[in-house]
Amino acid sequence: MKKKIIALVLAAAMSLSLAACGGNAPASSAAQEGSAASGQTQTAAPDQDLVVGFNLDIQSLDPHQVSDTLSMSVLGTMYEQLVTFDENQKIVPMLAESWKVDPDNLTYTFTLRKGVKFHDGSEFNSAAFKANYDRCMKDEKLRQYRTVSKWESVETPDDSTVVIKLKTPNVTFINKVALFSIVSPKALEQGAAALVKNPDGTGAYQFKERVEGDHVTVVPFADYWNGKPSVNSVTFKAVPEDGARVAMLQTGEADYIYPMPATQAPTVDGTKDIKVVTAPSAIMRYVTLNTNLPQLKDKRVRQAMNYAIDKKAYIKTIFNGYASEVHSCYPSTVQYYSEQTPYDFNLEKAKSLMKEAGFENGFELTLWGDNTTNEMKGMQFVQQQLAQIGIKVEVVPMEPNTLSGMIYVEPDKAKINMWYVNWSPSSFDADGAVRNILSYPMIPPTSANTAYYNNPEFDKALDEALVTTDTAKLTELYAKAQKMVWEDSPWLFLGSDQVIAGEKTYVGGIYLGPDGKLDLTKVKLS
Repeated sequence: MKKKIIALVLAAAMSLSLAACGGNAPASSAAQEGSAASGQTQTAAPDQDLVVGFNLDIQSLDPHQVSDTLSMSVLGTMYEQLVTFDENQKIVPMLAESWKVDPDNLTYTFTLRKGVKFHDGSEFNSAAFKANYDRCMKDEKLRQYRTVSKWESVETPDDSTVVIKLKTPNVTFINKVALFSIVSPKALEQGAAALVKNPDGTGAYQFKERVEGDHVTVVPFADYWNGKPSVNSVTFKAVPEDGARVAMLQTGEADYIYPMPATQAPTVDGTKDIKVVTAPSAIMRYVTLNTNLPQLKDKRVRQAMNYAIDKKAYIKTIFNGYASEVHSCYPSTVQYYSEQTPYDFNLEKAKSLMKEAGFENGFELTLWGDNTTNEMKGMQFVQQQLAQIGIKVEVVPMEPNTLSGMIYVEPDKAKINMWYVNWSPSSFDADGAVRNILSYPMIPPTSANTAYYNNPEFDKALDEALVTTDTAKLTELYAKAQKMVWEDSPWLFLGSDQVIAGEKTYVGGIYLGPDGKLDLTKVKLS
């Protein structure tokens, strides 16, 4: 009741925003870094209803369609996959008890866990997995079509066995399977419109309600195969304004918030039964530069823009030091990272390159991004930095669905100049870190290469790596790919922030992954 009353007071502060990608990783928050003031006493939980405050609303309740981390956090309570990631981003069993790979690296055989039920009471078996594969193969608009379209076939010799045959060897296959959620065939039969209103998986929680733009609530699934969760409910609330989100935690309306604003983390940590939790990140902060624009075609201009950004100041100003510089197109936490020569802050170098490219007097651009507090602050920082070399930037923050509609359009309809965004590979592999956002076949509306970056040699390196199993060759190919992107500069390379959350001291068992995804399977309110 207390939470509901306070919610009415803060409701006016709530609206929508946008995010990037995420993954699944069960573990305990006790294993993560967190600090509380010495001598801080632990208060008992006022109830067993967990409230999580997010900085945005989720995109969809269709697990085969979402790409943003927070939507995956919500859907991860209700849906599961054959395999998943542990806290070290290693593949471990989930709905499959075990699997084996044939020597040709084309055939994977999974032995399924028995006794697993969907929320509608039906049994999980190989036919259920096949139904999900069939659904995604029939609809190219689904994001998971990109995964299953690389498979030659799915065979079900018996109820407990799934055999997946690939068209070509694929080094990322098992990581991608860890993101392929399995929906009840009964729910699939009802169609996509019904599915988003009544999610139906095998997860620890089952769907209760969604109020679009405000919250999603789930409750424990009594027949969950791995033990019913201990809380009574979990509610995910959308609170874009940083101050309002922190206030929710301070007043007790929320038990956990993500992200915790870096600027407020040091001052609230250890106060009012609050603990700040941080973890290493796989998140890349960057600005895409539409290389089709006359102003941005010349890579010297794009390099100049990178030299004009003071990354140390960005980290201090936007993330209060809870971040690090990046010297490649993805963070060092992702496999096959290859460090490049930094674009150290150098205005003279930047101005010289602008002059060489014929833009000594600068030009005008628009910068799109989420309408959340920290995103707008970051966009304003970029605006101020680029003004130093004569580039006049108009900051245009948008509500997420509006922004998505503006981005994912046919190339001839694209109006995008720059996009302030972040991305983390939920699959924790190098291909997942770059393909969807830098490979030319992934320009909108297919995916998020909003730089319209077109380098055939880069695409070739990625494709070669995809069918390579030799570690030395993979290291060489991904290093080559990263070097090309770094030199071509289709982005402004800004940094990699830590994932930061705030929780009440009575909260335990929440795992915050490097991609910013939450796992609530083992959460406890003491």
